[in-house]
Amino acid sequence: MTSTLQTPSGALPARPPLRFGFTLLHLAALGTVGAVVLPLIIAWFAAGIGLSFLLGFGLLMLVGLLYLIFGLARCEILRVSELYNLQIAPLAWRPRQQPGFGPYIRSLGRNLANGRMWAAFGSLAISCFAGAIMLSGLEWMVRLSITAFAPLTQAERVAGPYGMQIPADQAPWMLLLALLGAALAVSMVFLHRAVTVGIIGSTARETELTERVRTTTVQREGAMRAAELERTRIERDLHDGVQPRLVSVAMTLGLAHQQIDSDPEQAKALVAEAHASTKSAITELRQLTRGIYASVLDDRGLDAALSAIAGRSHIPVQLDVQLAGRYARHAEAAVYFAIAEALTNAAKHSRASTCRVTVRARTGDQSQATLWARIEDNGTGGARIVPGGGLDGISNRVLAAGGSITLDSPQGGPTALEVNVPCAF
Repeated sequence: MTSTLQTPSGALPARPPLRFGFTLLHLAALGTVGAVVLPLIIAWFAAGIGLSFLLGFGLLMLVGLLYLIFGLARCEILRVSELYNLQIAPLAWRPRQQPGFGPYIRSLGRNLANGRMWAAFGSLAISCFAGAIMLSGLEWMVRLSITAFAPLTQAERVAGPYGMQIPADQAPWMLLLALLGAALAVSMVFLHRAVTVGIIGSTARETELTERVRTTTVQREGAMRAAELERTRIERDLHDGVQPRLVSVAMTLGLAHQQIDSDPEQAKALVAEAHASTKSAITELRQLTRGIYASVLDDRGLDAALSAIAGRSHIPVQLDVQLAGRYARHAEAAVYFAIAEALTNAAKHSRASTCRVTVRARTGDQSQATLWARIEDNGTGGARIVPGGGLDGISNRVLAAGGSITLDSPQGGPTALEVNVPCAF
């Protein structure tokens, strides 16, 4: 996604004459309403400041004024984005992060310092002034046009705008001044577009860049945590599984070597035992490498890889996968490992008797495909994301891929885990 402003998907840009007319109507409405709203806001602010020192009631008025300004700024962003077909994220209120009065006050402070809100409100104020000037220009144009044709009444002097008396022979020259009024109105239309798009668009690009930085930071942290958990898991599996088995194989072969001359039959039995242990170690190594990355994903795709997982699961799995084809490798891998780890957790902790896995491909507003998966079991519930746990590993891997997870696991069950991972066809 680029930082340039684009027309939203599915929205047809208005033709220039139609957009000019819409802008004219917008300015007319803003010029009329702004003459009432802006003085009211100034009076509200002054009353809030005055009553704050006298009764303290003014603080509540100032809080209400903040909500009003936020609402007006949000409407201004929506208005400009719809009028000029701009792809601009709506203004979002910054909520308190914890319950209580103190976090609420800090939330008000964060919203009060929201530069995007004040920029949008400034754009609204400028648009109201431009609308008032445009209406004055249109009124000037209409009055002077009427004056210009007043000599048709055969009067020696005609009444001009604002009580002026003009000789009848000079009245036709008022058409030139009427054209100036029309030019003033038209210039306000183009000025409105330049100013509002400049203000709203620049703040939108800044907000988009900030969000991209935040998202990148979250993905990087998730990738680092996922890599750390994966390294810990590999070390644990090697230390607790494959390494002791290989040590046992070496000891068994050592005993067989010592008894190969004195007791050949016992040596053969020990070699056979070492051979069986070697096969088990190879199987464990295959499972370990499959946990790092499943080669079947590259060979046959996500549907086949999930079928293999369902076939090895200790819990009966109802698999419902409907995909149109192959998707981005990182997205398929993230969904695969999320489902694999979720089924492993269900087998270990949930005491479930059945599990259902649903996988779909979805397309968003900007033709951005996402892989969506839902894993449900009828177990005892109560699953929580704890640091170092299986669900924490799923969360980190999905975050690293730019996705999100949703966990719903009340006490008593059932448990449902949803995974969304962005990808491309």
